[in-house]
Amino acid sequence: MNITAHDRQELQAHGRRIEQMQRILGPDIVALFDDPKVVEIMANPDGQVFVERLGGGMVLHSQIDNHRVQSFLGLMADFLRTTVSREKPVVEGAMPLEFLRSRFAGAIPPLVEGASFSIRLPARSVYTLPQYVEAGIMSEAQHDAIVGAVSSRKNILVSGGTGSGKTTLSNAIIDVISGQSGPDQRIVIIEDTRELQCSAPNVVQFLTDDDAGIDMTRLLKLTLRYRPDRILVGEVRDKAALALLKAWNTGHPGGIATLHANNPQAALLRLDQLCQEAGVPSQVHLIQEAVDLVVQIARDKTHPAGRRITAMLDVKTMEEVKCYA
Repeated sequence: MNITAHDRQELQAHGRRIEQMQRILGPDIVALFDDPKVVEIMANPDGQVFVERLGGGMVLHSQIDNHRVQSFLGLMADFLRTTVSREKPVVEGAMPLEFLRSRFAGAIPPLVEGASFSIRLPARSVYTLPQYVEAGIMSEAQHDAIVGAVSSRKNILVSGGTGSGKTTLSNAIIDVISGQSGPDQRIVIIEDTRELQCSAPNVVQFLTDDDAGIDMTRLLKLTLRYRPDRILVGEVRDKAALALLKAWNTGHPGGIATLHANNPQAALLRLDQLCQEAGVPSQVHLIQEAVDLVVQIARDKTHPAGRRITAMLDVKTMEEVKCYA
């Protein structure tokens, strides 16, 4: 393949940008991207850097000068071909490949007191369901109920607040699916950013593309042409909820999706509200047909792991699954 002078200049510019990014973050923070257990890196407006690892809570890691954070946001904006300024104080998007295409969100004053960011790293190792039991995050009975739901091809909604560990729990459940799936079972995954991990032999992963106008709803419709057996979705946050429920309810059981909510009942209400964003009336009956189990995970400061499974709801009976930790 011939590399043009323009391509060479672009590569050189990209290399310089990466070097600047790494220098600004410093070796201590850059090293976190090589740690497979790190899932989140957060720099607060006061310069304190917090890190969260698989199976553990959030801990103070280091300190970073606010000017360095602001410079890093400028470089991220440049990489994303946008700008960051007082009039446009937010930078969001996927980081360069050298930073694992991690999900980046940052802001500068006046939106915040000082420049800050939150980096969500893609999963590189799976925290398994047995490890959840070992850590006391879930009970043996909860473990068995989830494994049984996977084996029975139930559609599972993982619900929780921000930073509660929904994606990590989803990956643990997907690990069970992978162990039960052969080449004859086709799994399709749809996400905004790549966070779900699946080691099954027959997997297709789709990512939305805002620039190309390809959203989750469009991908869900495309997915049905890929002959899926199970449909796994990252966070459901808009009218795509309706397309997901229809897909789950038309011969594609055994899926997983995550949703922001404080309890299982609130998760179902939120799902209905998202469906109505598609311009349809309440979809309570469709939700009860399509969703089988809601697993609620919550942050818990009193727990050594920082979180625990607080409830499981059987949507068909609307009764709580009695699983005690």
